[in-house]
Amino acid sequence: MADDALTAPTPMLLEARLGARWLGRAYEWHPSCASTNDVAGARAKAGAPHGLVVASEEQTAGRGRLGRAWHSPAGESLYLSILLRPTRPAHEIPPLTLLAGAAVARALEGMGVKARLKWPNDVQLATSDGPRKVAGILTEMASEGGRASHVVVGLGLNVNALAFPAELADRATSLRLVAGRAFDRATVLAGVLDAFEPLYEDFSARGPEAAVAAWQPFAALGERCRVSAAEPPLEGVTLGIDADGALRLRDDAGRVHRVLSGEIST
Repeated sequence: MADDALTAPTPMLLEARLGARWLGRAYEWHPSCASTNDVAGARAKAGAPHGLVVASEEQTAGRGRLGRAWHSPAGESLYLSILLRPTRPAHEIPPLTLLAGAAVARALEGMGVKARLKWPNDVQLATSDGPRKVAGILTEMASEGGRASHVVVGLGLNVNALAFPAELADRATSLRLVAGRAFDRATVLAGVLDAFEPLYEDFSARGPEAAVAAWQPFAALGERCRVSAAEPPLEGVTLGIDADGALRLRDDAGRVHRVLSGEIST
């Protein structure tokens, strides 16, 4: 593995690569922590600024959506959380997950890696065994009345991993496995932040429609899937997403359903 792939994305390395004006200019890097989302949430309550990024070389209790653990070994990948203090009302915040996915896809495209986005929070890469997950997003909001006091957007991105635990081996991949080369993690992190900043500024100005517009070009749509969180479970073909980020799915009887939350499997 190239030396730069072994190098942690420390503040000095990120500063040398970062083009964003405000996002990531306040940056914490930890050799280890339980969860970057928890650290960022604690910093938010203590008054940390909008645009703070918290990253860690490893997480001992990293988590994804629906209470799942996030595989977070040291020396391989990126585990980070972005602290935002939105001006939009709380009910408009959920599509930020879509926006973050679009930022990752745009950044990877700039590095020569083509990604696709699976609703609501997965970033996937094509492999010989079909699409596999390379990144996941966990957005957590603290609100006061109808206002979002802060939002933490957590991201786990598999960069240089060469193997995964047995329970993930058939559905996860990494940039290195797909591209056949090692990546400098500070460069990847800077690319994601540089892509996220203008998208977030557009979201601040226009609201959820900006997140939807950014997500659509990379969307995995028109596929048959099952929504496991629905009761009874829904099956059908994904059609698109509405302006508020809800997934539209057409069942076998031709009815179109709006799915606001849950997980889809193909």
